[in-house]
Amino acid sequence: MVKYVPQSHEILTPIDGEDVLKRIEQAGRVCYKSEDMASAGSHVRFAKMLVDREHFSVIEHVNVTVKFVTNRGVTHELVRHRTASYSQESTRYCNYAKGKFDGEIAVIDQRDLFTGPAHYKLWKDAMAEAERAYMDMVERGVPPQVARGVLPTDLKTEIIVTANLREWRHVLELRTSEAAHPNIRSLMKGLLADFKQRIPVIFDDIE
Repeated sequence: MVKYVPQSHEILTPIDGEDVLKRIEQAGRVCYKSEDMASAGSHVRFAKMLVDREHFSVIEHVNVTVKFVTNRGVTHELVRHRTASYSQESTRYCNYAKGKFDGEIAVIDQRDLFTGPAHYKLWKDAMAEAERAYMDMVERGVPPQVARGVLPTDLKTEIIVTANLREWRHVLELRTSEAAHPNIRSLMKGLLADFKQRIPVIFDDIE
């Protein structure tokens, strides 16, 4: 039985937004040799100045790690961002016919992408057929790394992504736009809202 799950994200790095801005200010003031001008509240003004001037190299000093639950189509797009580190659930080494996977595949539910129940049913039928083919092959002795060829793009996967704040800005600017795929746009809209809540200034200009 195919398991249908929603997309999600989780920020794994403990974040104190004020501390983040203070670290950015500490690094950035070296550029201007203005360390003596740091004062209570100056880190917020300094960070805003950097964003306004697009002096983004300074915010590269802060890294954030995020865990995503999404489909493999989204991760194919996500890993195209070069200056980041990735660790992803492997279809070579995970055997979905055994153990913790309970003999089923999980897919990201795409209900909201279809205009009507008939289209959604066609998609669900395709997911069920992919699962059946995969399980049959593994049962007949085909290695999981070979059987994975029939698994769908909508297969659920988990990926850990670490990037600096400049790269996260780049990812969010591209992947929250109207031109982005609906799956990655929805996922990144949620992350953007989370970042805005946790880190002042740095992401405020991204819609």
